[in-house]
Amino acid sequence: MPLPDTATVANRPTLSAFALNALVATYLMALCNATFWGHLFRIFDGRTVTALVFAGAVWALMLLVISLLAVRKLQRPVLVALLITAAVTSYYVDVLGVVVDRDMIQNAMTTTFAESKHLITLHFLGHVALYGVLPALLVLWVRIRRAAVGRALVGYGLVTALSAALLVGLLFTNLKAYSTVLRADKELMGSVQPLAPMGGALRYARMMFKSTQIVVQPTGRDAGTGPYLAKADKPVLMVIVAGETGRAQNWSLGGYGRDTNPELAKRDIVYYPNATSCGTATATSLPCMFSPLTRDQYSYEGGLGNENLLDVLMHAGFKVEWWENNTGDKNVGDRLPVRPRVMTAADGAEFCFPECIDGVFLKSLQEKADTITENTVIVLHQIGSHGPSYWLRYPADREIFSPACKTPELTDCSSEEIVNAYDNTIAYTDWFLAQVIDVLDASDRVIPAMYYVSDHGESLGEGGLYLHGTPYFMAPEYQTRVPMVIWMSERFRDSLAVDAECLKAAAAQPVSHDNMFSTVLGMVDVTTTAKDDALDLAGSCRQVTTG
Repeated sequence: MPLPDTATVANRPTLSAFALNALVATYLMALCNATFWGHLFRIFDGRTVTALVFAGAVWALMLLVISLLAVRKLQRPVLVALLITAAVTSYYVDVLGVVVDRDMIQNAMTTTFAESKHLITLHFLGHVALYGVLPALLVLWVRIRRAAVGRALVGYGLVTALSAALLVGLLFTNLKAYSTVLRADKELMGSVQPLAPMGGALRYARMMFKSTQIVVQPTGRDAGTGPYLAKADKPVLMVIVAGETGRAQNWSLGGYGRDTNPELAKRDIVYYPNATSCGTATATSLPCMFSPLTRDQYSYEGGLGNENLLDVLMHAGFKVEWWENNTGDKNVGDRLPVRPRVMTAADGAEFCFPECIDGVFLKSLQEKADTITENTVIVLHQIGSHGPSYWLRYPADREIFSPACKTPELTDCSSEEIVNAYDNTIAYTDWFLAQVIDVLDASDRVIPAMYYVSDHGESLGEGGLYLHGTPYFMAPEYQTRVPMVIWMSERFRDSLAVDAECLKAAAAQPVSHDNMFSTVLGMVDVTTTAKDDALDLAGSCRQVTTG
């Protein structure tokens, strides 16, 4: 076996530990932060020197963080990890406009492979290889000149102190302007890669640690049946459809120019055109909408720490089931006697190719509607309009709007193709909800109703943003305005004395996920002190009778 070429080894460049850290910090700032630079020069429009001084302060912060972490034997692994992280996150930030914060990291940690695989595209892999793997290989290739331990400690202290001093000194050159920007334009520092996702990861870890100490507090333990529910001659079946990624702007029931809701328009429903979500991603919105807490009150710890709508319904004697065609119940069903039922091809092979679309619920729902003997609530958690692979959310023969984007590389498609694919998902949800209504209405064994609301909306390229998950304070309305539908059978309206015309008369008023907890309880006539009458849309429309 030939010996290694000693000349080649000797010719490898040699850098001091500080020089390597400084080069990596400079590389990250220059080539992995396109969105940051865009925000910077937009915010400091016409003040180039002020902008560059601020960028210098961020570079000093980058160097300070690297210097604190990349020490001695940890230096190469830390630098490689930072380079790969920045390459991954910069793709989603720079290409799709995603903000990688604590909530986005929570979404990533709670997602499934079936969902996440659509985000791993050839463009993504090429970007990570070019901006992450290649520079990481260079870090592994160069030789590092190590000082003796004593000198290294002194150098470590000096570099850390000088980096911190440079950071503070540059900010103090115009502290008033910079502090104002840091308070008012949080998206600026939220776009710095990889510092922003590192901070988000730390906040996520802290949140998860705190959640291990939570003791669930009771909610609605006094729940009971109201007079109308008590007199019902058949079991009530309430179906709650937890929608996915439906934005209100693309629902023709709310005035959209395309007919995306032809089926629901034929049913006797109540549509709420001015509904807003609790969050911009499933991990926040789903538990929030079932929580007794409002959006202003809600937190991850608060959601876990209080019993929710499903618990209160069980306290009132309802049988409750969760059927899943998405990425899980996000702990909403933790106390159900039976864990969420995940729909598979066995429930409807014609709707799975191989991922199942929402028609997979229908056969089982019909069987349930024809056999239940007790008051029941079933939650159907849709895959809905989840992107970026919109074309996989509906069958090919239901492609109404074309040409449709048929790649998860949304930037490879025109705006028209993306909107066409997304509108097809809305039209399919319209068909699916109409089928749910028809299945329930056809069963003479139950007193049925349906409550549908999407968890959040979606950006389709407006303002350079795609998908969802933008922090709420800066999210466009496309991600926060959601469709909401209530349907009640004639049997339900008569038995539980809810006036549908009264609901319709007030439907144009602003509503939100805050209303769901109290409205569902009000619709099915569950009495409890946990219900907020001001948020119960059905309460004021109950036809009170005497005798």
